[in-house]
Amino acid sequence: MSAARIVAPGHATLADLRAILEGAVLELPAGWEAPVARSVSALAARIATGEALYGVNTGFGKLASQRIGTEDLAKLQRNLLRSHAAGIGPFMPAPVVRLVLALKALSLARGASAVRPEVVSALLALLRADVLPAIPAKGSVGASGDLAPLAHMGLVLIGEGEAFVGEEVLPGAEALKRAGLAPLELGPKEGLALLNGTQVSTALALAGLFATQSLWRSALVAGAMSVDAARGSDTPFDPRIHALRGQPGQIRAAAALRTLLEGSAIRESHRTGDSRVQDPYCLRCQPQVMGACLDLLDHAAAVLEREANAVTDNPLVTAEGEVLSGGNFHAEPVAFAADTIALALAEIGALSERRIALLTDPVLSGLPAFLVREGGLNSGFMIAQVTAAALASENKSLAHPRSVDSLPTSANQEDHVSMATGAALRLAEMADNTAGILAIEFLAAAQGIGFHRPLATSEVLEKALAEIRGIAAPWDEDRLMAPDIAAARRLVEHGVFAALLR
Repeated sequence: MSAARIVAPGHATLADLRAILEGAVLELPAGWEAPVARSVSALAARIATGEALYGVNTGFGKLASQRIGTEDLAKLQRNLLRSHAAGIGPFMPAPVVRLVLALKALSLARGASAVRPEVVSALLALLRADVLPAIPAKGSVGASGDLAPLAHMGLVLIGEGEAFVGEEVLPGAEALKRAGLAPLELGPKEGLALLNGTQVSTALALAGLFATQSLWRSALVAGAMSVDAARGSDTPFDPRIHALRGQPGQIRAAAALRTLLEGSAIRESHRTGDSRVQDPYCLRCQPQVMGACLDLLDHAAAVLEREANAVTDNPLVTAEGEVLSGGNFHAEPVAFAADTIALALAEIGALSERRIALLTDPVLSGLPAFLVREGGLNSGFMIAQVTAAALASENKSLAHPRSVDSLPTSANQEDHVSMATGAALRLAEMADNTAGILAIEFLAAAQGIGFHRPLATSEVLEKALAEIRGIAAPWDEDRLMAPDIAAARRLVEHGVFAALLR
């Protein structure tokens, strides 16, 4: 685990959230308990009047008209967690679960959910002890909150369900005992507040966002290498072109490409006397495509940062004691953000695959066919390009928007849902595919640049080339390709190439 990150409820930054995803422990600043305790007192006063309060002394969803006696309020909350823990599929990865716990603690600590400070402290204690609830990945439609996955999280707090302690999955009670923690006895509304909210879909979308931001940076490095490997022009990156359009992402992408290619001896060698007038779009239109992707990612980042700081359970309790039933649990903003990230991922990979295809085509690239001498005897990068095409095609299917789908649930009480959790869940698979495509492009571009020796590429791209040559020798004759792709993919996933982009 990393050092503690002190975050005020409602003021988490993307940097805070990334740090928690990567292992930092969340701590709240001094004084956070006061507004939380006030909301509990406000709710207690309303309960004492005997009025019907949704989810506090009534049933849930379609059963909201059913009144629950005071003696059964605690049982109502336990039963809610047990019945709603209906998830299925593989468990969510540990970093995402850490972020889920942190987001739920930050939301409840805003003081509008009427849960005791002990509930927030219990969530923080799980994070500190690295006791991570075993949360099945599937089963939420992203409305009324991420009910099933958050119920699996909440069960561990009361000593039920399952949790990871290291690599071991233990019953919730045993996991708490090993960490020296005691199970909670839930008070009125506390079970509902735990499982109502968008924290799972938001955590998944944030993980997808951070992965895609790194892939975007890596793709620009790979794209610049491919420009030099194909002896392409840097004129399309001239700032005057992009200023005339005014799209901010496009301007930034073009500036990055200019910086990456600055000082390339390969580019200087064909600045005059080149008979080609224009490069194919996969080289020439990188600023336009990658810039549009960047604009999408920036918008998604702003939406998800707001959502990470939001209060999204129901009903909400104001400082004045009003109990307000609404729909902040509806995850439509998260669904749209996840869908836009998916579009960016698909396009990053699609453009990279086209550059691989260009490099392996001797007519377009001027390089040996499939980037290997003695073609015929050797197949070179022939099937590596096919693999990239398969991954790009898969991403196109996965990129279909999930936010336009809806199936009514809870006997039509919840008649329009966001599908945000599925929208965010598929981002990890798409990021894996895109990392694989970029790994192949880095290998192909490095091979292409090798044919131009002794001319060097730019200083930055020579560093990228050195990283590739540290894990994969030049392709002089056919050998097993998969290990080279796997090694290059690890470099992509660890952000080695992304870090070269300043």
